[in-house]
Amino acid sequence: MAQVFHRSANVLARASIIGGGLAAVAIVSIASVIYRSPVLTQVNIAKDQPIPFSHQRHVGANGIDCRYCHTSVEKSGVANIPPTETCMTCHSQILADAPMLQPVHESWKSGKPIEWTRVYDLPDFVYFDHSIHVAKGIGCTTCHGEIQTMPLTLKATTLHMSWCLECHRAPEKFIRPKDKVFDVDWKPAADRGERLEAGLKLVEEYNVNVEQLTNCSICHR
Repeated sequence: MAQVFHRSANVLARASIIGGGLAAVAIVSIASVIYRSPVLTQVNIAKDQPIPFSHQRHVGANGIDCRYCHTSVEKSGVANIPPTETCMTCHSQILADAPMLQPVHESWKSGKPIEWTRVYDLPDFVYFDHSIHVAKGIGCTTCHGEIQTMPLTLKATTLHMSWCLECHRAPEKFIRPKDKVFDVDWKPAADRGERLEAGLKLVEEYNVNVEQLTNCSICHR
């Protein structure tokens, strides 16, 4: 029987297979980069807000405790956005005539809440409870970054599952004393061994069930 394909077809077939494999790797790599890029994660991107609220000013410069505005964070799954009344506690007197605060005064007069743009928004299939994290010694800056340095609120973390699991698999690396949870300037011990030892003691003291933390049902209910 006569040969159907020329010998050169073998080279072409090999080249096609290798090329296809390289193309597949390139596509996966590019997709992975895009998946982790600010284009999709929105990390370090300031969103338009009705008021250019500055945590740098309120928290960093004025030393306002997170719980003054986010009053439910210790007892609720949600860290509430403060009502206009909270803003007016100060701004009825301080910068009362500032143009940028006009939306606050309009909200106060009309009774209509200010429509803030969410910075952190988990998908519906993920369960997250602020109160349990606070109760187990996870600080605000662990998830929200150095909020006291942000003139505009930025999303500091991707909220990807892999990021959450870094802490759930090794909470001793992130846990802190409970009286330091809302201390935005708190830093762990510089020595790695000392830091790890302190973390392991807190994990035991706070009764953190490390084995249960990686169970799917913890976050997906």
